[in-house]
Amino acid sequence: MLKVHPITLSGHLIRLEPLATRHIPDLTVVGQDESIWRYMLYGDVTSEERMVWFVEELLRRQARGTDLPFTVILQATGRPIGSTRYMEIRPEHRGLEIGGTWYGVEYQGTGVNTEAKYLLFRHAFEDLGCIRVQIKTDLRNLRSQRAIERLGMVKEGVFRNHIITPDGTIRDSVYYSLITAEWPAAKTRLERLMAGSTPRL
Repeated sequence: MLKVHPITLSGHLIRLEPLATRHIPDLTVVGQDESIWRYMLYGDVTSEERMVWFVEELLRRQARGTDLPFTVILQATGRPIGSTRYMEIRPEHRGLEIGGTWYGVEYQGTGVNTEAKYLLFRHAFEDLGCIRVQIKTDLRNLRSQRAIERLGMVKEGVFRNHIITPDGTIRDSVYYSLITAEWPAAKTRLERLMAGSTPRL
């Protein structure tokens, strides 16, 4: 049985802190670009009012036990640059999903996402005892699919007509996963990627 609690996960480039309302002003600033939200399921979150709603909604989900949201903090500055979370938490089946991930535009395509996923995978498999971690993305979002595949995850298939997005689009979702037996190899792969990356920060 998974016991998921708020925790801070620290790496070299970033740390993942429990999401809190104090992060709203900085998240509003880094979330200004509309392209960040194009394939997300929350609509446009480029105003402070919308960011307040976004953060408060995730904290409500945390209180219900379905989600555990994090703010992504850049170690060099101590400032928030995005957020990510555990979601679809299934304690009885020792599984969860990593999702809702977004970063300010200038931090996309750097080493930030690789390190964030490494910290989340490592905590899930090695501390929480997960046997499965999944990620899903919009079938149209080819950049996200490439990023997920770079992590070493296994593509399982497409859920057709899976979600109706806020703008009315009927979305197909691509599912990827890692299971316990695959984590050691994926961990080595991620550590090599992190060691060889030169972040553009």
